[in-house]
Amino acid sequence: MSVLEVRNLGIRFGGLQALAEVDIDVREWEIVGLIGPNGAGKTTFFNCVMGVYKPTTGTVQYRDEQVVGRPTHERVRLGIGRTFQNIGLVKVLPVMENMLIAQHAKARYGVLSGLLGLRASLEQEKVLKDNALEILDFMGLVDYRNAVVASLPYGLQKLTEIAAVLASDPEFLLLDEPTSGMSPEEAHAFGDLLLKLRTELNLTVLMIEHHVPLVVRVCDYVYCLNFGRLLAEGRPEEIRRHPEVVAAYLGEEHATA
Repeated sequence: MSVLEVRNLGIRFGGLQALAEVDIDVREWEIVGLIGPNGAGKTTFFNCVMGVYKPTTGTVQYRDEQVVGRPTHERVRLGIGRTFQNIGLVKVLPVMENMLIAQHAKARYGVLSGLLGLRASLEQEKVLKDNALEILDFMGLVDYRNAVVASLPYGLQKLTEIAAVLASDPEFLLLDEPTSGMSPEEAHAFGDLLLKLRTELNLTVLMIEHHVPLVVRVCDYVYCLNFGRLLAEGRPEEIRRHPEVVAAYLGEEHATA
C-alpha cells in the first residue's frame, strides 16, 4: 500500500520550472531516499508535499486522500511529520519546552484554563510532559531535557528536532538532510536509530540525504532528482552504480567504493 503517491508533480516560479513531471511512491514502512545536488528541487518537493507550496500541476495523495490545496496543519493532523534543513526549533528554549510546543495541537484545554492553572490544564500538561519524556528517552536525549537547544552540539540539535516531530504522533516522516553536520560515526548511529524508528514505531520515512553510505545501508528504494526532474530510481545499490547518477551526483570514487 502506498502511503504517499505523487503523480506528474510540477511547480513553476515565474520563468523557473523548479519541478516537472515528478512521480514518487512511498509504501508502508519503507525508508525511501531522495538524492540530488543542491538546487535539484528536493526541498521544493517536500514543500509541495507539506502544503508550503501549491503545485502548478500534478497530484499528491496521502493514504489515498488528495491533499493538494489543504493547509499544512491539516496534513500534520493526517499523520505527516517533517524536519528542515535549518533546524526548526526554538533554540533559546530548553529541549522540554520545545517538546511541549510540538504537542500544542494535542492540548485539551483552553487558553484561560492554562493561564489560571486550573486542574484540567495541569493534568493535561502532565500527560504531555510524560509523553515528551518517553520520546526523549527513546531517542537517548532524556539527560538533555533541561538544556537550552542552542547549547547542544549540532548533531544533538538535529536529533531533538526529530524527537519534537515524533511528539506530534506522525505515521510518515519527511526528513530533510537529517545527518547534515554530523560526523561519519554520528551518521552511522543515526542510521541505526532510523531502522529502530521503523521497527518499533511502525514509521514510514522519506528522507533527503547526501550521505551515500547511509542511503545505501538503510533505504529500501531511492529516487534521484536532477534539475527538477527524476533522473533515476531503483534499489540503493542500483542507484549507487547507475552511470548517470555517478556522473551527476556521487563521483567516481563512490561508484568504485
